[in-house]
Amino acid sequence: MPHTPSDFEQMFDLAPVSLWLEDYSGLKTLFDCWRADGVADLAAFLREDVARVQACTRELKIIRVNQHTLNLFHAENLQTLQSRLGDVFKDDMHTSVIEELVQLWNGQLEITNQTCNYTLDGQRLDIKLRAGILKGHEDTWGRVLLTLENITPEENARKLLTQRETYARNLFELSPVSLWVEDFSTIRVLMNEVRESGIQDFSTFMRVHPDFVTRCMEEIRVIDVNQHTLQMFGAESKQALMRQLDKVFRDEMIDSFQEQLLDLWNGKTYQQREVVNHRLNGEALHIHMQFDVMPGHESRWDMVLVSLVDITARKKAEAYLEYLGKHDVLTKLRNRAFFAEEVNRLARKGPWPISVVAVDVNGLKRINDEQGHAAGDALLRRAGEVLAKSIDAPTCAARIGGDEFVVLMPATDERGVQALVQRLQTVLELNNQFYPGNELSMAMGTATCVAGGSMDMTLQAADHAMYQTKAAYYEAHHIERRSGVENL
Repeated sequence: MPHTPSDFEQMFDLAPVSLWLEDYSGLKTLFDCWRADGVADLAAFLREDVARVQACTRELKIIRVNQHTLNLFHAENLQTLQSRLGDVFKDDMHTSVIEELVQLWNGQLEITNQTCNYTLDGQRLDIKLRAGILKGHEDTWGRVLLTLENITPEENARKLLTQRETYARNLFELSPVSLWVEDFSTIRVLMNEVRESGIQDFSTFMRVHPDFVTRCMEEIRVIDVNQHTLQMFGAESKQALMRQLDKVFRDEMIDSFQEQLLDLWNGKTYQQREVVNHRLNGEALHIHMQFDVMPGHESRWDMVLVSLVDITARKKAEAYLEYLGKHDVLTKLRNRAFFAEEVNRLARKGPWPISVVAVDVNGLKRINDEQGHAAGDALLRRAGEVLAKSIDAPTCAARIGGDEFVVLMPATDERGVQALVQRLQTVLELNNQFYPGNELSMAMGTATCVAGGSMDMTLQAADHAMYQTKAAYYEAHHIERRSGVENL
């Protein structure tokens, strides 16, 4: 009489998941032997020798699989699948199967695990396994029903997501610029409250309520920073930096933060500006900052990416170039270019009266001819020191030629300029006491320009007075002006 498949058999064969009916009795016998030998920690016992895991898997006998299983593993029939189980259960599967074996060892009649198998043509399958010992076979484990759910697409998607997250994390951590992830959501709430109170001129509001700006600074929550940030700010760890943010954002940062808040008030969620932060040791850092509310967070500002590029070296270079443009490198005083601009500015705006001291170093040519230009330069540097130590702003001294200097004194009358000349003479005497060797001597002439007067005429008058003083010096020392050599 032909066998008619039962409903259960038909359901087994037609199930849309992989079904395996297996005999685990050999595995139970093996477990009983190991228990008798004193094995207590099965997981440690199996990890000591992979051959023990393989011994366990050899004891799992397949009785039947459904068509979905054959399709999943690319097998023509059960016999083919059984003959090539070594191709199905291999590699990292032997590590993950330990979890299943431990569950059975501990007496669980239903087990779950996530593992991997391989199709007969070598494709990896990520599997979610569920197994249960059928009723009536609890003592022998003679019948075990397994279901395998192919979760390869989900696992591939998860791995891809993990790879992308790792990639993004590495980009963040290893970026050669300082990156900060910040939460401005509380600041948005505070600003909305101000807007809802009827305030329209936010700039004036901040000037009247500086405590609001301070409160907003305190409400910045730093979520994360990268490694370059720690290096830039001299922090040992992220925790150390977070504890000392008040040392980083201070002083000049308040003004630039006000500008940042005003831009946010006006809807500018992407910003760039130059700011000043500080290292934890107090050193100022000139920073080019880029602020950007991340896509998808525009309504809350709870995820903001801030990038900081250290431009301190560039700022120092710019400052030095600016310094060189307005200073004499040898004497450190202002140069002729600055002097010309300042004379024009004073001639237009005052304040009056404006006094001038024309200064010339006596005997410089003789020093250059007899001792070389290095000695002459040393004398000029000393002249610069005397002038610099004798004046205070807004008075300024400039070197306008080889041995020619001019002191500009806004808002100073004849009495004030004579007081300066006396101070210069005093500092000059002290300088000569401090420096041995060549004596520094300076010829000086003064003039004062009142409102409505000519600065050019005043400079000429001071220059004329200086040359008279210089001529008297040369006559007193019997020095011929052209040669710079004493007449013996």
